[in-house]
Amino acid sequence: MSPLEVRIPHNLGVDGAREKIDTAITRARAQYEPQVGPIHANWDQENQLSVQFSAMGMPFKSQVEVLPEELVIQIELPAMASMFAGKIREGIEQQVGALIKA
Repeated sequence: MSPLEVRIPHNLGVDGAREKIDTAITRARAQYEPQVGPIHANWDQENQLSVQFSAMGMPFKSQVEVLPEELVIQIELPAMASMFAGKIREGIEQQVGALIKA
């Protein structure tokens, strides 16, 4: 399956969006790591974040590209999770959309 791509518009610029994302990663680790295990997040480039975690025994890998006016999120879904691609997209749009507007 090709990666699931989600685009989230914002008006924060690259630096402002990075700050929001860094804060969100810190919160996600505190809130979700007890259930899903380690959340690995590394800035590979100034505007490119790699995120890896496992949920329900399935590994998830994603790339977040921070552009001046939008985030481009690409997620490699495990085969078992691909049937939930619509729900996963909806959840990302809601959660990340709320985060970036907060």
